[in-house]
Amino acid sequence: RDHAEQKVYSYIGKQAERKRRGESVAIVVAGCVAQQEGEKLLRRVPEIDLVMGPQYANRIGDLLEDVINGNQVVATEAAPITEDMTRPQRASDVCAWVNIIYGCNERCTYCVVPTTRGVEQSRPRASIRKEMEELASFGYKEVTLLGQNIDAYGRDMEPKQRFSDLLEYLADIDGIERIRYVTSHPRYMSLSVVEAVAKHPKLCQMFHVPFQAGDDDVLKAMGRGHTVEQYLKIIERIRTLLPDAAITADAIVGFPGETEEQFQHTLDLMDTVRFDQVNTAAYSPRPNTPAATWHNQLTEEVKADRLQRINRLATQHALERSERYLGRTLPVLVEGRNPKMTHQVKGRLEQGRPVLFAGDANELKGKIVDVKIIEANAYFLVGEQA
Repeated sequence: RDHAEQKVYSYIGKQAERKRRGESVAIVVAGCVAQQEGEKLLRRVPEIDLVMGPQYANRIGDLLEDVINGNQVVATEAAPITEDMTRPQRASDVCAWVNIIYGCNERCTYCVVPTTRGVEQSRPRASIRKEMEELASFGYKEVTLLGQNIDAYGRDMEPKQRFSDLLEYLADIDGIERIRYVTSHPRYMSLSVVEAVAKHPKLCQMFHVPFQAGDDDVLKAMGRGHTVEQYLKIIERIRTLLPDAAITADAIVGFPGETEEQFQHTLDLMDTVRFDQVNTAAYSPRPNTPAATWHNQLTEEVKADRLQRINRLATQHALERSERYLGRTLPVLVEGRNPKMTHQVKGRLEQGRPVLFAGDANELKGKIVDVKIIEANAYFLVGEQA
């Protein structure tokens, strides 16, 4: 998200120039930056026709009708999510993404999401299942359930529901061979979710649980609502029930006020857990967030140094985790051709690690095949069909 606003304004400027030249174009700005900027976008770029937040995605037809009628439209007010009966576009015809909860009720001091995406709103589970059954009828084999805080699923409903119960409810859909989900919050993730994954073969043994920092004082300043000890208890639960599961995470370095010692605690946590992958970022102030106003910001040089160091350790651990697959024959869901080496196909293990091996993409795409792992890299594996 670094410099997201500048990138948006830069791109809009090019489209506005087209409109000034007389081209018949409608300029629509949608998403988180649109939600955040609102009417300011129109003041800076009056050629814009429509500004809309994410919660209006399924109402774009109505909004564009207003534009056709000659109106400039700003749709950024909080609004309840209604079911979108249109068929979403998919980037793949093997793996699909299905939203199960929108918005976020957390108030992490660095995060703009609650401001831009609104409060949590869970989808009815029957509608989620219906979408997945339709995907199965089209030949999709894998679904990833999406939510900013997926463990909060159902707590806004009456009566309340649990995410683990939803997983149980979806685990028997014919044709869907694998179900993943992101993102878990350590404050809410329950043992029942781990138990559900252990119970149902279609639920992938892969847990994405961001820790963000390995120091309790930094976590408190971030407003995360959990401690390092609580986080490690979650990891212990996963490793006890599912010792071969992949555990991935997110981390932020250079948060305002973070000392070298506190950063070292983050590296210590990583040494303890040894994640399969850590998505890292240097802290970047976001508009309308508390941390952006604090006076204890770190220099860009310090943040860059810490980012380099955490990435180095993350890659080391990722390679160690990949090496555990060497010599094993494992099921791989083939997603398509490897665009860099067209004689190869690419797929993924249940644990999410990409696998490349020689094969005919036309024949193997969408199938689960046994592959012997013969080469381990930090973030992908190479194998041969068994």
